[in-house]
Amino acid sequence: MTPEEALAIVREQGVVLEAARGSRPSLAELIAGEPIRGSWWSHPKGREIFAITRAVRESDEVLVCRLVEGKITYIHRRLWPALVRAAERFPPERLSRLREVHTSAGRHETEEVPFPQWVPAGIREAARGMSEESAAAELAVATQGRPPPPERR
Repeated sequence: MTPEEALAIVREQGVVLEAARGSRPSLAELIAGEPIRGSWWSHPKGREIFAITRAVRESDEVLVCRLVEGKITYIHRRLWPALVRAAERFPPERLSRLREVHTSAGRHETEEVPFPQWVPAGIREAARGMSEESAAAELAVATQGRPPPPERR
């Protein structure tokens, strides 16, 4: 798999987990071509998984956060307006943008940009044009593969 193919998966799915098992596909397992037992670092395709997931993380089309089950989640840009519109439905820390930064000591550290500081102005504008119900429905399909249950009044 190439980084472009991995990005196409995120684009098509809308929401993909980086490596965890959960309600959405795991990009690491898709790259490996099989379920991964234990850490993906020890998988024979571990270096490929690392390279591809880091390329996806760097894409301007992808938000990296912990939306789904607190796990590293990739969200394609087409869903950002819905995410912004329905943000009150999620714990704020799950909407923080995550980025890996390299320190001068050669370590990798995770930098968090709180929501809504990372949200581009055009996305905010698009979010204002959506109803909360349509945003929630779009996100439910993308994160769970099904629409949300109807609200009780």
